[in-house]
Amino acid sequence: MKAFLIGLQFLTRIQVVKQTVWTEEDFGKSVRYFPLVGLVLGLLYGFLAWLLTWGLEDIVGISVPEHFRAAILAVVPFLATGGIHCDGFMDTVDGIFSGRERDRMLEIMKDSRTGSFGVVAFGILVLMQYSLLLDMPKENLPWALLVMPVVGRLMMTGAISLFPYARPDGMGKAFGKYATSKNYIFIVIYTLLLLAILDGWFSLAAVAAGYVFLYLFGRYVTKLLGGLTGDVYGAVCTLTELLTLAVYLFVQF
Repeated sequence: MKAFLIGLQFLTRIQVVKQTVWTEEDFGKSVRYFPLVGLVLGLLYGFLAWLLTWGLEDIVGISVPEHFRAAILAVVPFLATGGIHCDGFMDTVDGIFSGRERDRMLEIMKDSRTGSFGVVAFGILVLMQYSLLLDMPKENLPWALLVMPVVGRLMMTGAISLFPYARPDGMGKAFGKYATSKNYIFIVIYTLLLLAILDGWFSLAAVAAGYVFLYLFGRYVTKLLGGLTGDVYGAVCTLTELLTLAVYLFVQF
């Protein structure tokens, strides 16, 4: 339970119990609970989507305009997570598109300042997310937002477990140390069962698309940096969440 609460506090703004003392072991072991952290977020997002789509109209007779609803649903994930994954996404873009040597790329990604590549990429990301939410069929919207953060954090655990760490030390090093093959198999099995129960084929299609993306993106970044970093883990989560929304918009069974 302690490791789950650490993961919840680290990856979100939700604090059930405020913990200020984290050992490397506790921090590393929290990886196995990342998809469950995603489920907590997904329940929040999915409920909000239902409330804005049907709930408010049924309860108090207020019909929420589609564009306003999409804007709220696009903003809430940033607020709920504190933008931690988007920060990693922007740092990753700044680094890998800088055109510099490996060591310089890693320095750029570690810099707390955000460059022009990161800002532009973030703008595109928000625009794409808003567009997908706006065009999403109403009946798919709550389910897409329920599944989205679970898939994103499953792919994050895949990035940690399946690819080397690029730096000699760092926060991501603790994750990799405890992300054993046995733990990863356990994570995949319980997450797939959870998703199959929640939403069946749609969610499993999102997982399949996520793994294709993880393989291609992970290999590309590893070729540039010699491995992945904590920032890249955030980028993987952010981009697979976007991909999950695309699956729920375009894939039909």
